[in-house]
Amino acid sequence: MKITKSKRRLRIRRGIRTKIAGTSERPRLSVYKSNKAVYAQIVDDSKGHTLAAASSTEVGTADTIEGSKQVGLKLAEKAKAAGVETIVFDRGGYQYHGKVKALAEGAREGGLKF
Repeated sequence: MKITKSKRRLRIRRGIRTKIAGTSERPRLSVYKSNKAVYAQIVDDSKGHTLAAASSTEVGTADTIEGSKQVGLKLAEKAKAAGVETIVFDRGGYQYHGKVKALAEGAREGGLKF
């Protein structure tokens, strides 16, 4: 039985989540990509609350690398308003490349510390 791309990503994602957890002091920045948009949220896993969220549909940009960077900037702006400055990055099983990397760089430019 062949392992599909989505099953492989989920297996990698489970491995990442066993090592990474967001706390109140250092919440987790979670990334998800669909075929049409890029989504990111900052989560406090100890309480189970989402502190800030942004997506390319909300920002009004296309699903491109530049659009992902804008999502990162918007998320950093919302996180600062919520009082978050340092985070743990959860790439969600995706390679740290392209849109995921652009989102992370945008968040760093916005003032978040990884």
